[in-house]
Amino acid sequence: MRLTRYTDYALRVLLYLAERPERVCAIAEIATAHAISKNHLMKVVHELGKAGYVQSVRGCHGGMRLCRPPDAINIGAVVREMEGDFDLVDCASCVITHRWGLQGALGEALGAFLAVLDDYSLADLSRQAPASLTNAQITSPMLGSVQRPFATS
Repeated sequence: MRLTRYTDYALRVLLYLAERPERVCAIAEIATAHAISKNHLMKVVHELGKAGYVQSVRGCHGGMRLCRPPDAINIGAVVREMEGDFDLVDCASCVITHRWGLQGALGEALGAFLAVLDDYSLADLSRQAPASLTNAQITSPMLGSVQRPFATS
C-alpha cells in the first residue's frame, strides 16, 4: 500500500497543527517547514477545510487551525477522504478477472490496512512523534515506528 503525496501532505499539515494548538499557522510557514510548494499545499489545505479538518482564520495574522481536537480526528478517515481512489490494480480492463482471486486478496489487504489506520487518532500520532520533531522540520508524518496499544481486558 502506498499513499499519494497529496495524502502525505495532508497528514503533515494536520500533525503540524496538532503540535501547535495554541496558535494559528500560516500555509507559508508549513510549506517552509516541510519544503513543500506553497501552491500545492494550498490545494491540500483547501480540501482539508472542505472535509472539516481545518478552519481558516482571516486577517493580517491569519492562517489555519484544527477544527476539532486531535483525538477526534481519525487517521483512517483522513486517508479515505484524501485518497479518493484505492484501486490497487486495474481489474476492470482485465479479461480474466473472474478466474483469479487477486482482486479479492487485494481488497482484503486494503481493508486490513485501513482497519489499522482506523485505530489511530491524530493525537495518537502526535504523542508518538519524537520530541525533537515538535520544533524542527518533519520529513514524514510517520517517522519512527508507531506501536499499537495493547488490548486491555
